[in-house]
Amino acid sequence: MKARGAALPLRASTSHMPFMDIIASTPIMPSILRGLRGLCPCCGQGRLFYRYLKVSHDCEVCGHDLDQYPSDDGPAYFTILLVGHVIVLPLLLFPIIWTAPATVIVPAVLIPLASLTMLVLPRVKGAVIGALYALKVRRDDAALHTADRFE
Repeated sequence: MKARGAALPLRASTSHMPFMDIIASTPIMPSILRGLRGLCPCCGQGRLFYRYLKVSHDCEVCGHDLDQYPSDDGPAYFTILLVGHVIVLPLLLFPIIWTAPATVIVPAVLIPLASLTMLVLPRVKGAVIGALYALKVRRDDAALHTADRFE
């Protein structure tokens, strides 16, 4: 009979899923937070964007290729989801939206809606690029994730 509290035997150090070790080697939260701040997800010092939404080709500090991460439409979807919940949902709960004249409500809604969208979009795009960096998803891997390879 085994003694209570006896330790389990140690497992072999080799993993049966070696690719998971590679993915897990890059922490995801620091990369996402660096992207949220508009910094290189690799080093956290270089600028991620050289214009409003244009991703820099290389990090000016560490030389990491930043243009290889396919953010595509993801940031726009996440931004619409966030802004919609922050601005549109509360408007539906207040009865003033239904009783006030349209000449007041339309500018009062559209100006903050557009401003918040423009403010949030680059940060969300940076966070998506940070997540893609941490998960090791690159533009060259796109054929692996689609059904196009079976045609």
